[in-house]
Amino acid sequence: MSTIPVLQSYLGGRWQGAQPAQTLASAIHGRPVAATHAETLDFAEALAHARRAQGALLALDFQQRAQRLKALGKYLMEHKEQLYAWSAHTGATRNDGWIDIEGGIGTLFAYASLGSNELPSGNLLHEGPVVPLGKQGHFAGTHVLVPRAGVAVHINAFNFPVWGLLEKFAPTFLAGMPCIGKPATATSYLTEALVRLIVASGLLPEGSLQLIIGGTGDLLDRLQEPDVVTFTGSADTAARLRAHPNLVQRSIPFNAEADSLNSAILAPDVTPDDEEFDLYVKEVVREMTVKAGQKCTAIRRALVPRRHLDAVAERLRARLAKVVVGDPALPEVRMGALASRAQQRDVAERVALLRAGAEVVWDGGPDFAPLGEGTADGAFFPPTLLLARDPHAHGAVHEVEAFGPVSTLLPYDDLDEALALAARGRGSLVATLVTRDPLTAARAVPLVAAWHGRLLVLDREAAPESTGHGSPLPPLKHGGPGRAGGGEELGGLRAVKHYLQRTAVQGSPTMLAAISGEYVRGAARIETDVHPFRRYFEDLRVGESLLTHRRTVTEADIVAFGGISGDYFYMHFDDIAAKESPFGRRIAHGYFVLSAAAGLFVSPAPGPVLANYGLDTLRFVKPVAIGDTIQARLTCKRKIDRAKTDAQGRGQGVVAWDVEVTNQHGELVASYDILTLVAKRA
Repeated sequence: MSTIPVLQSYLGGRWQGAQPAQTLASAIHGRPVAATHAETLDFAEALAHARRAQGALLALDFQQRAQRLKALGKYLMEHKEQLYAWSAHTGATRNDGWIDIEGGIGTLFAYASLGSNELPSGNLLHEGPVVPLGKQGHFAGTHVLVPRAGVAVHINAFNFPVWGLLEKFAPTFLAGMPCIGKPATATSYLTEALVRLIVASGLLPEGSLQLIIGGTGDLLDRLQEPDVVTFTGSADTAARLRAHPNLVQRSIPFNAEADSLNSAILAPDVTPDDEEFDLYVKEVVREMTVKAGQKCTAIRRALVPRRHLDAVAERLRARLAKVVVGDPALPEVRMGALASRAQQRDVAERVALLRAGAEVVWDGGPDFAPLGEGTADGAFFPPTLLLARDPHAHGAVHEVEAFGPVSTLLPYDDLDEALALAARGRGSLVATLVTRDPLTAARAVPLVAAWHGRLLVLDREAAPESTGHGSPLPPLKHGGPGRAGGGEELGGLRAVKHYLQRTAVQGSPTMLAAISGEYVRGAARIETDVHPFRRYFEDLRVGESLLTHRRTVTEADIVAFGGISGDYFYMHFDDIAAKESPFGRRIAHGYFVLSAAAGLFVSPAPGPVLANYGLDTLRFVKPVAIGDTIQARLTCKRKIDRAKTDAQGRGQGVVAWDVEVTNQHGELVASYDILTLVAKRA
């Protein structure tokens, strides 16, 4: 007689658990696939292990941790089929698994790239800007971000066992915080398989990531002030955890991403003959059937103009009738099962509440039966479309979420009514507006945005590249107000900053430069006989500076630049109009000043500077007139060590240069940062 594997927790640097406790069944055929372990876990030991681990984490800097994330992403991609094998038991189709597994791995790559491109070497991020606090320039203030001296506890939902862990782990690791992941029990066998791969890779410092199978016991009671808790799941559970006495007493940050009654609005300008009409129908059906509707971002309320209600209902019914439900191993199957029989019962109970004020448009009919051997014992549920003809009277549709392949049609008479109905969800993760009219979008978005974390405005132009209503993306925030939890995940660098402590620092410019690792104007500079452009990346010091020779701007300069650029703006060429302007005289082109400054500070011979690829914070502060004399100061402001090489295989880094252009009176006329690639000696 075969035995099922007992899942283990990974805490304190070892796998723990041998005695079976709760049996976990396959969502496809109901047969046991794994069991949780019965052993009690020592969370004091787990937290102590994580706190010790932060030293090893911070022995790496932002850039090095980004490299580890990239390597881990590659490793997981090479072993992804092990995850797909377990994913099938969650009821997921291959496409569903791709969203969870490769979507999660893709998030690792996204944060690896972000870390390499936007974060400095070291473990301090200067947020800036530097603010003068004294009249003489000797006292200033700024903001810095440093890793929180604590542990992140990530409590996840059952619907994305891989993505749910990785999308939280990636920014946490990049920020230098160790974390403990607690997946929902129903699908924890897939998360355990993921963590086994991560541990086997050997790419992470021990203690960076720990795993809990089963309950959290007294873990939350043991957390301290620098720690962080994040949660994904139901709004009711989020509210209960948020009020945990220890979290409240110690002001421990708590970030919730909860289920919500997301909506999709078909705008009044769209008719059944428009391409956007079919785009709307496809989006609703996709969100009902992908992951069997088990997404916190799925469309639960489909708002349509009352005059088009029958047409929308008919097209949705026709599409849903073609959806084949069953064992995802069968090639014709397009929708799998819910995650568990418990989830199946929960969805059925909630559909019964919704049906009290709605009629059924489609539910598979009395003959619904999922395809595949043994599926009668699985956790399948038919795609179910309801219709509430009076959406104001049917309060349950704005309060009850059936977390499965369920959506309700809600008719409205005008756009204002549609927006009011969307807001009755009391805060949602996402809403979609399908419209042809830019004016409709411009009017609706400011109003609907107040209740939503993300908005998709869908038309025929966006459709070919749209990632869809229900797809959170690493560069954009994921989360929403009110019922949706009031939290925020992802969003590019924003997610990393959630795990960093922001601190205001005051002092002299020289001290702020030393602390931030960036040159601050007014700080002590390093003057040498060697042009900064002649130094390799390793040799160049922040604060190394060059004061150039001077150049007097002539009328010939302006005429020549206008001829080359084609810029004959009157302020440069019309003497009478220029005299009548606020400047009272002809002035040089701003971009001529920029170009002339480059001519003053560039070292023309071949050297370590490989390319100029950007310009930031450009401001033309004062006009430069004919006869004015300009001078430039070039100072090494910031260095970012990158794991990149040039065409000759040499390493390279990024250097940001602070440029100040002044006139003969010492007044600042132009200010900007130049970004260059600089070669390393090795």
